[in-house]
Parts: sequence; structure tokens; C-alpha cells
Amino acid sequence: MVDTIEVPEGVRLGNEKLVLVTEAAGAKLCSLIEREQKGDYLRVKITGGGCNGLSYKMKFVAEPKRGDILVRSSGAQILVDTKSALYLRGTHLDYSDKMVGGGFKFSNPNAKSSCSCGESFSI
Repeated sequence: MVDTIEVPEGVRLGNEKLVLVTEAAGAKLCSLIEREQKGDYLRVKITGGGCNGLSYKMKFVAEPKRGDILVRSSGAQILVDTKSALYLRGTHLDYSDKMVGGGFKFSNPNAKSSCSCGESFSI
């Protein structure tokens, strides 16, 4: 018997080849979702800007948009629009609670360079 995963209409199911969330990041996201009460999904988007030309944006949302790609990884539900997916393929999202250099970190194999803050990159 095959388990079926319910996906909202107009949303495609992606996998961890697009975005992989580490266990540490998944646990932190779940606790933030509980605390913030803004929605059960984390939208990850790439926008122009930052010191290297492109930057990562994250926010909690209540529901997906038509055309989104939904990735379930380490207990988190990540939404990516199709344009951002081109830049994110193979990215790992990790979390560290270190006093210095802690927080969420993107490891993006597509980035040719990134700034020291880890919030922007170039292709």
C-alpha cells in the first residue's frame, strides 16, 4: 500500500533535492512556528539585493500560493516559488544556537560567492 501525501491544489510536491532542512533547523522552525502563530509553512524566496546581488528571504505563511513547490524536510514544510527554485536546488538549511555566528545558515551549491553574513550570494 502506498501512502498518499495530501498537497494543496495548484501546489507541486518537491523533495529534499531542492531544499534539505537539517534536524537542528527543523526543530528550530517548528518551535518558531508554534511561537509566532503566523502559519505552518516557511516561505523561502530569492530576491535581488544584498552585498552580492541575491539574498535569501524567509517568512512564515498560513497557506501556499498556486504554483508553489512544497518540500517537507525534518518536520518543516518549506514553500518555494518556481523562480527561486532555480537558485535553491541542492541547498541545505541549517541552524546553530552559537552565541557568535549562530542562526539559520544556507549552504547553496549554486552560489559562486557569498558574503560573510551568509544572507546574500551571487551566481
